[in-house]
Amino acid sequence: MGFMDKVKSQATQAAQKAQEAASAGQAKIEEAQAKRRADGLLRDLGAAIYAERTGRGTADSQASVDRLISELQQYEATRDATQSPQAPPQPQTPPQATGGSPWPEGDGASQA
Repeated sequence: MGFMDKVKSQATQAAQKAQEAASAGQAKIEEAQAKRRADGLLRDLGAAIYAERTGRGTADSQASVDRLISELQQYEATRDATQSPQAPPQPQTPPQATGGSPWPEGDGASQA
């Protein structure tokens, strides 16, 4: 393989990695935007239910609640379908206590 072939191959690999990074970045941006939208829907849903329960609801409050719930369910279904299955996080165990002095032996700190 000649020098120019190696350079061309490396350039192709670098371009491919850059494209993959750009795609991953775009996916993260879209995910953040969807989450922000869902947070807004939850806020609106809470406000609509609060208004309804405190007697300040309007004639279309129930329709708004139903619409918001439907949109949230669509968001959850989309999110669940796009997430890859992940292993549940393992609980972290605290370090074992040795029961002795925190000072290493022979440093003079524990001598009387």
